[in-house]
This record gives sequence, C-alpha cells and structure tokens, in this order.
Amino acid sequence: MTGFLGEYEATVDAKGRFLLPGNLKKQLPEGESRFVISRGFEKCLNLYPIKNWEIMMERIGKLNDFDPKVRQFKLLFLGGATEVELDSAGRMLLPPSLKEHAGLNKDIVLASNVDKINIWDAVKYKQFFEEFSSDAFSSLAQEVMGVV
Repeated sequence: MTGFLGEYEATVDAKGRFLLPGNLKKQLPEGESRFVISRGFEKCLNLYPIKNWEIMMERIGKLNDFDPKVRQFKLLFLGGATEVELDSAGRMLLPPSLKEHAGLNKDIVLASNVDKINIWDAVKYKQFFEEFSSDAFSSLAQEVMGVV
C-alpha cells in the first residue's frame, strides 16, 4: 500500500460508533481490523492501521527521553492513544475522551492522510478548508513542496 486516498462521510451513533466506509476498507491490507486512534495535531483524531502505528512507535522509541521536548511530545502524542478494532458489522468505537478532544458530533469526515486517516467533525473539516484561499494554499504548497 502506498497510502490512503479520499475523504468519506460517516455518522457517529448514540454509542459513539461509526461504520468504516467500504471504499476506505478496501484500501486496508487484507484482514486488517486493528487500529490505534490518537490525538491529531489539529482538532481531529488520527486513525492508524496497527502496522503503521507499530512503525510510528519504532520511530518514537528511538527519541531521547532526556530531552524535555521529546517527553512533552510523547505525552501529547501518545496520551489517550487507544487500540480499537472493527466489530463484526464493520463499526469502530470512538473512545469518549478522544471524541471529546476532537469535538466530534454526529457527522464526521474520514480524510486520508498518507499512512493514516484523520477523523474530523464535519463542520470543523469544512471550516478548515474555507480558511485557506487558493493563493494561501498555493503559497503553502510552494513552501512545503518547492524544494524536493
């Protein structure tokens, strides 16, 4: 797999579960049903397939714990991270503390982000894109991708 593609709408039920969209499910390695949900850098959540999470943990495990910034990063990044699994109906339970952190309501968007999927409240996701003009997006792209 080279990465996830697409954005998908889903609905969170009264128990805090959502159905993983079929087109997203098709992009997972065969038989993959375990994930880790963690806080995202924006007010969203990150959903990592377990194999991708293990790669991330290897990188984090090599960081220097004597550096206060590393300890702060680990606390912020790993705090609340929770392993979740798809149930027999293809639903996933959002941990209440993470759901609250991201301000997720009934309507959510699952947005592909290379090795993970971001889970956004649908209104916040729309606002995120409305805040960028095409010129601002172009400048950001040049700054990030201009020197390859």
